[in-house]
Amino acid sequence: MTPAPTTTPLPPVAPEVVAAAVEALTSRLRKKLDAAVEQYAALPVTAAADGTGCTVRCGEDAEVTLTPGPGGAVTDAAQAVCSCLLAPRCLHRAAVLGACPIADTDAVAHGDGDGLPEDAGSSDTAPGGLTPADGPPGEGDPAPGAAADGAPATVTRTATTPVAATPTAVTPTAAQVLAAAALRSAAAAVLAAGVPAAGAVLQADLLRAAHTARLADLHRAEAAALRVVRGLRSARARHAGHRLADLVAALRDLLLTTFATGGDEVDAALLGGARRAYRPGGSLRVHGVCREPVLTATGYGGVVTHLVTEDGRWFSVADVKPGGPARARGAGTAPVAVGSAPIDHARLSRSGLLVSGATVSADGRLGAGRGVRANPVAGLDWSSGPLARLFARPLAEAAAERLADGPLADPEHTGRVRGLVGCDLMVLGAAADCVTAREAGPDGSATGPVIRLRAALGHPDLAHTGNLAQLAAHPGVLVRVLGRVDPDRAATLRPLAVGPVPGAERTLRLPADWQGRADLGYDRLRGEHFPPGGGPVPGTAPDGSAAEGPDPLTDSPLWRVRTLVELAVAGGRRAAAESARSGDPRAAAAALRRTGFRTAAELTSALVAEADRRGRDAFGRLDDPDPEAYAASWLAVALHLTAAERELVRATWGAGAGAADPS
Repeated sequence: MTPAPTTTPLPPVAPEVVAAAVEALTSRLRKKLDAAVEQYAALPVTAAADGTGCTVRCGEDAEVTLTPGPGGAVTDAAQAVCSCLLAPRCLHRAAVLGACPIADTDAVAHGDGDGLPEDAGSSDTAPGGLTPADGPPGEGDPAPGAAADGAPATVTRTATTPVAATPTAVTPTAAQVLAAAALRSAAAAVLAAGVPAAGAVLQADLLRAAHTARLADLHRAEAAALRVVRGLRSARARHAGHRLADLVAALRDLLLTTFATGGDEVDAALLGGARRAYRPGGSLRVHGVCREPVLTATGYGGVVTHLVTEDGRWFSVADVKPGGPARARGAGTAPVAVGSAPIDHARLSRSGLLVSGATVSADGRLGAGRGVRANPVAGLDWSSGPLARLFARPLAEAAAERLADGPLADPEHTGRVRGLVGCDLMVLGAAADCVTAREAGPDGSATGPVIRLRAALGHPDLAHTGNLAQLAAHPGVLVRVLGRVDPDRAATLRPLAVGPVPGAERTLRLPADWQGRADLGYDRLRGEHFPPGGGPVPGTAPDGSAAEGPDPLTDSPLWRVRTLVELAVAGGRRAAAESARSGDPRAAAAALRRTGFRTAAELTSALVAEADRRGRDAFGRLDDPDPEAYAASWLAVALHLTAAERELVRATWGAGAGAADPS
């Protein structure tokens, strides 16, 4: 009896397996590949009776069977089999593999399937590479190149305080130079083609080059290439969670690392490092700070619980697996997989753990090998220890430090910008899609610039949006906020948790079992949690609304540069060249020069000129121009735009800091 189709998701596939399957196709079949991928992605997936794999029926005589390894990913060509006569060099097999998500490289290398996806890190995705930067490093901090002790059964990651280091110049090996050149060529071809033309064949070329880069220890470039492929797939499938800005950032980082690796010397940070290398971490006593739900565009869901030691070192324990909002919601009360401790994430966020025999990786993950032991201990109050120092620091100073990383920073290890900040705020009210507030002084008065509070995750199944609406409905209330600085928006925080301000009368009144904090992604704020009475505060309208304040990022003419940069990615070289013929770039360059952005004007003019440049061969026929020269011109504009926007965002945090509310 044929099993009924289920909603079983397709398993992730290693990049090299997808690339090899596409490479084996004939040129005739490659032309049909994009349509086949779209067709087979919509077919039902049938789970195997023994639960070891799944099948996709592609026709009357073609059925593709995928049998993932122990880590849940297809890591070998033999694990993908088609029943047709042309197998394994058939369109069915290549198209089904092309419809599968790209496996995380940690899961491929170690077979445990516990690595966070590469799209982790933004406010709308899983928080990979979490590295808050408060407090001194300690003896438990990891060192690169250490041996592994064991791997956890679920995602278990910590974030340790990074040590400030000066750039280290290294000489790339011949293999690294060759791998970077191949990856740069593939990335330039994708950029020149644009999203509509960057189909499965170009993606496979990029995946093949990414695998070669991994073998050559170009880990940052390989991770960027995988993010580009995921972004291309999301854009071509028109996923609701797709952001063109994320694809632009991934392409920018990929081209930056590959161009830089072609020289005699390169900053070691541009080469990156392997994400797994465990060493003994000794004994750790960590205290829960808050929980953060995780949702990614690539289908992962779960929770991250942030922890801190008494000497100020930060860690985080995560449980992130394939799944959607229900997975993220349920993981908030799931057991913590560290040393079989009898504690769940909800309790851990308000208590702590005493871990012995800890193993820590170079990028800050806590292993859960057989020798790890953990026992629950009492928690740490927000008003004492390292957290008290975190909230005592001026918000403008903390934000400036978080935004110190420039465009050369590795997006997977931007520990500084991902670091949590704490502050006491006075809520002003609602403005557009955010809550406005100002930093509360020692006497409870509102000072400094207007701060925008935006939901860390806007999914309706999570509590962020509803909790911010409750805060907006109570102007004048004082709240202690723990969150992240949004590096792409003017004076914006993404709050993760809130609590009452010690000693304040008009502040939150949380239940005793919440222990003085509310996780905005899980706990639901209600009317009884707010002080009675109140009303509009100075600087707000009678209906509780408040002005957002000036936004130099939105008001600056840099939007013209961003439009061109994103158009080049979305439409390819041809779209950028067509924009040059319309005369818009010349008008944009003139507007940039008039407002003082002369470098941006010169770079954008050079980009559109390069996009429209085409040579002729010996017979006078137009030939295809060099895509790498065009990619270099685009990269120069993208890097300048990133640096300029970051400086404008930094300015919004410092403007008016310490000044009293003029109203």
